[in-house]
Amino acid sequence: MRGLVIAAKWLFILCLPILLLTASIGWGVNSHWLYKYGFEKYNVSQTTGIAEVELEKAATGLISYFNSGEANINLTVIKDGESFELFNQREVIHLRDVKGLIRLDYWVLLGTLIYTLSYAGVSLFWRRGKYWRRLGWGMVSGSGITLALMLAIGLGILLNFDQLFWQFHLLSFSNEFWQLDPTRDYLIMLFPGGFWYDAALFCALATVGLAIILGGVAGGYLVFSRRRAAP
Repeated sequence: MRGLVIAAKWLFILCLPILLLTASIGWGVNSHWLYKYGFEKYNVSQTTGIAEVELEKAATGLISYFNSGEANINLTVIKDGESFELFNQREVIHLRDVKGLIRLDYWVLLGTLIYTLSYAGVSLFWRRGKYWRRLGWGMVSGSGITLALMLAIGLGILLNFDQLFWQFHLLSFSNEFWQLDPTRDYLIMLFPGGFWYDAALFCALATVGLAIILGGVAGGYLVFSRRRAAP
């Protein structure tokens, strides 16, 4: 029984970094602000010749597609007064692959969320000080691991993002449809390399912020409960 309790505690601790990271990625995928920020920073309207209002429509269409049951995206925008399909067949296939990764992120997020909430619920249900403190220490430990992991990832992003991004594509996709032409493929014109650098930092910093909040709340409880228990 003791071994099972220890295993459950460590599983909870290890789930926290995954939960916070997948939550941050999901946040980034669905953040209209992040898309708009990238469009403005990298002058996408000038690069593509597509008006900003149409770019915002494209961002909304992408977010809707990633959260829909549609296999392929069919996104139409207006350029120079004429309507046209924004993505060609190669881009459509790549976006379908990207959607698969996003769905995987959602499933991992859901799984880790269910486990962590279940573990927390059981610990709180016991209504014993040692179980509450065990939960608090687990949250502090998980948050600490998250911060260490994000430090390593952040250094990798800052020092050699292009290589990491390339390796990510080689490991994540079984085809070469992700190798797009920036002179004619709108997907890469909308989201150039700099955007992905910023998006990676956004997710890393969001994860750090969530870890600090979670660890801070748990740490505050541990300090408060210790002082309260002191004679």
